[in-house]
Amino acid sequence: MTVPIIPRHPVKSSSLSSIGYLADHGVLEIEFVNGAVYRYERVEEDVFARLVSAESKGAFFNAEIRSRFTFERIS
Repeated sequence: MTVPIIPRHPVKSSSLSSIGYLADHGVLEIEFVNGAVYRYERVEEDVFARLVSAESKGAFFNAEIRSRFTFERIS
């Protein structure tokens, strides 16, 4: 599946730098503070919404996204 460029927006987090989401593709893109960018597939909109509103985005990522979704490193 070819996914268009995903605009990412900065977030306040000690581990995540920016996040972006394409609802029509179910694709979440996360840039980490070390510069690595990963793309997660088949992510439900409510998971993205909970990530955005999470007090600790890094803790939410580790608990709800990291081992749950297929991913690829894109940079």
